[in-house]
Amino acid sequence: MDLPERLAALRALATEGSALPPGRLAALAAELDLPLADLYVVAGREVPDELLPPEREDRVLRGFAERVSHCDHGQLAAIEAYVRALPPVPDAPRPTAPPPFFAGPGGARRAEPPPAERGFAVTLLGMFRNRGFSLGSLPFMGLSRSTVTGLVRSWVPNQHRRYQLLGLTGPLGWPLPELFALAGEPWSPAFRPHSPCRHTGRVYAAAAHLTTAQLAVAAEEVARLKPDLPCGVWQPVSEGHVAECPDFA
Repeated sequence: MDLPERLAALRALATEGSALPPGRLAALAAELDLPLADLYVVAGREVPDELLPPEREDRVLRGFAERVSHCDHGQLAAIEAYVRALPPVPDAPRPTAPPPFFAGPGGARRAEPPPAERGFAVTLLGMFRNRGFSLGSLPFMGLSRSTVTGLVRSWVPNQHRRYQLLGLTGPLGWPLPELFALAGEPWSPAFRPHSPCRHTGRVYAAAAHLTTAQLAVAAEEVARLKPDLPCGVWQPVSEGHVAECPDFA
């Protein structure tokens, strides 16, 4: 499916997706190579329980996400294949509702601001929850937590939206043209992410089914693939290896 067809399919999903049977949604996710849980969110539908992440520790998820953010594209491909091969744990505790997003480091609850009722802010919040991320476990994306909180409360067009979308592709793993189309923002082929590119986010989406114990094992695999992981504050490596991204070769 070429880009115009992909964008048309996503626009149709956003307006008419409530009527699509689950089998058609699954086929569309495979055709677009996008997470099925995200397509439920785009369609304005409740995500099935089996597609939501199991309950897991924010601290371990954040540690895994930060390690992955240092990997180059070869390492990202290897760790994505690794986490996809880890089987779901059938009896893993699952949340009875989408996991809380407004939680700080350690999973401590914060006062939840009023949720968005419509538009891209709803989609964005659903995508974060589909990966199990809270504010406390989000990896580096070049955006402050207060900015991200504002983005999932409302999406009002302004001069900062392009920069923010270029940062969101890193944790979400969506191609930039598709992400801009969902947000209703104009797209240019000259746009480039300013932090980790979507191939980092593909790993986070692939790891959505992992338990805390599996995330810890996957983090060890990242350390094996990249033994020179730096410590301390995240330091962009070629802007998260964006310069090497095959999307822009």
